[in-house]
Amino acid sequence: MFASLYLVTGGHILSFLGPYWGPFIGAICAAPLLFAGGALLHKFLISRVSGLRTAGSLDEGHFGQLIVTLGISLILQNGGQIVFGSTPVAVRTPLSAEAFLIGPIYGAATVFLNKAKLVAFFVAILVATVLYLTLEYTRLGKALRAAADNPTAATYMGIDVDRAYRIAFGLGSGITAIAGGLMATYISFGPFVGFDYVIIMYSGVVLGGMGSILGAFWGGLTVGFVQQFSALILPPQLQNAAIFVVFLMIVLLRPQGLFGRSAERA
Repeated sequence: MFASLYLVTGGHILSFLGPYWGPFIGAICAAPLLFAGGALLHKFLISRVSGLRTAGSLDEGHFGQLIVTLGISLILQNGGQIVFGSTPVAVRTPLSAEAFLIGPIYGAATVFLNKAKLVAFFVAILVATVLYLTLEYTRLGKALRAAADNPTAATYMGIDVDRAYRIAFGLGSGITAIAGGLMATYISFGPFVGFDYVIIMYSGVVLGGMGSILGAFWGGLTVGFVQQFSALILPPQLQNAAIFVVFLMIVLLRPQGLFGRSAERA
C-alpha cells in the first residue's frame, strides 16, 4: 500500500522538478526527499507499533503496521488529490515518443523499444546493483540484514534496531520514488494510479523470494517478461492474468520463491 503512495509521489515530484532540472535528474532528486519523508513517518508513527520494546521483541505485530500504513496511505492519497487535483500528470521528454526498432525477427515480429523505458530499465539495474552491494558488503548493510533476520540478537550485538528499521523504510521509500519518477516519463500519473501496480510489484517480490534482493530483481524481470510476451498471444486485458498463473505455479512448486530459503534451512 505504501509502495503505491511513494510511486505516485515520485511522479508528482518529477512533474515539478522535471521542467527545471530535466526529467531523469529530477527522478533521482526525488529519492532523498522521499527517503527523509519515509524515515520521519517511521520514526513518529510506524515505530509506535513495530520494533523492539524490550529485549524480548514485544510489539503489536504486522497487523498494527498494516492498519497504520493503510490509514496513512488513505489520508495522504486523498490529500494529494486535494493538492494536485485528479487530472493525470504527464512528464513528456523527447525520449518518450522515440523507440529503437528491432526486426523483423525471422521475417515476422518487429520489436519496438521505447527509449524512455530503456533509460528507466538501466537506472533500475544501477539502483539494484548499488543496493545489493550496499546490503552485502558494507557495515550498514550487514546491520540492516541482521536487524531483519534476528532483531533480538542484533540488539545484543549493539545494533540500534529501530534505527535500522527506519533507514530500511527510508530506503524503500526513496527507491520507490525513483521508480515513480522514471515511470512518469512514459505514463500519466493520477493520485491512485499506484494501486494498479501494487499487486504486480508484490508478485515480483514473492516470486523471487521474500528477503532476497537478487530474488526481487529476478522476480521483477520474470513478471516483466511474462507480461510483455503474453501480449503477443493474449488480449491486453489478460496480461496480468498470465502473471498470476506463473505466480501460482511458482507458489505451488516452490513456496519460498526462486531465491528464498526454505523454513527448514532458515
